[in-house]
Amino acid sequence: MDEVLRPLIVVGGSVVLTLLLGWATDLLLRKADERDHGTPLWGLLRRARIPYQLVLCAALLRGSYEEAQLFPDHRVGIGRTLTLVLIGSAAWLVIRIAAAVVETSYTRYANARSHRDPARVRRVRTQVTLIRRVVSAIVGVVAAAAMLLTFPAMQAAGASLLASAGILGIVAGVAAQSTLGNMFAGLQIAFGDMVRIGDTVVVDGEWGTVEEITLTFLTVRTWDERRITMPVSYFTSKPFENWSRGTPQMTGTVFWHLDHSAPLEAMRGKLRDILRECPAWDGRAYNLSVTDSTPSTMEVRALVTAKDADDIWTVRVEVRERMIRWLANEHPYALPRVNTADAVLPPGLDGRRSPGGIPAARRVHSHPRER
Repeated sequence: MDEVLRPLIVVGGSVVLTLLLGWATDLLLRKADERDHGTPLWGLLRRARIPYQLVLCAALLRGSYEEAQLFPDHRVGIGRTLTLVLIGSAAWLVIRIAAAVVETSYTRYANARSHRDPARVRRVRTQVTLIRRVVSAIVGVVAAAAMLLTFPAMQAAGASLLASAGILGIVAGVAAQSTLGNMFAGLQIAFGDMVRIGDTVVVDGEWGTVEEITLTFLTVRTWDERRITMPVSYFTSKPFENWSRGTPQMTGTVFWHLDHSAPLEAMRGKLRDILRECPAWDGRAYNLSVTDSTPSTMEVRALVTAKDADDIWTVRVEVRERMIRWLANEHPYALPRVNTADAVLPPGLDGRRSPGGIPAARRVHSHPRER
């Protein structure tokens, strides 16, 4: 009878005690979250309920397994399995707690600075994300090493492993040179403030927003919803445009190639009217001037401003479209056209033919009605 009751009491008591402690802890965290709405810490800690219960259950079973005398022939194997589960669940719990603390710190900082320094908030967000990944990687490596050391064979080989650690480190460094370079580049990006999550960048001619930064790669979401994934070492070794560096305000340009008779003063007034009706214009500045000239056209440039990269794109396309439509309707003569004229002949060649029989001068036409 004892051989049946003892295992049931030990195993059942461990499970019931785990569930009770898990329920009580979750209840306390829920009440703390309801009382303090200013911090998400308690709500984030509730996500660690499963690894917390696994740690409790594995610890209770590991401590009382010998008293239960369950499967005595497999005592060593079951004890080692419980130890592995305990180490893995403890690592999982530490990662969840660290993530909750880091995320809470970032949320408080973002709420305090969101209206004053959004660029600083994006920088801290990038750093927090990479710190959380580094902590997870370190905890995972330590947990894996602890699991391996539970096997006697690994303990016996520890001395030889330490003796050859220098050679293995050199070999691993040469083999993983690219990976290690990307990892150090990721840390340099995070703490060097080169690029942040949410920044608008131009890489290899592609315009997009930084969506994700890890220790080894970076993802840019383009304007047409494509994702460009590249190693983080790209941003430490090659030049790129960061439109969000400093203040997000931007100045954009719009170019037209028009006839020399284009009404510039009327265009300046129309530009002012277009910008006043455009919600994306921030009202800081605008300008219209002639920047270049060719024998057939002149280049007219408009300068416009906006609060960020998205709005400057909207302002540019709207100004370009509405100005061309207005010129076509109100001033069609201002649009570029091909001029025709009689060729100016050299002196003494009027009416004579060249040796090949081709007239020395002929009229150039661009429309059938001129023939």
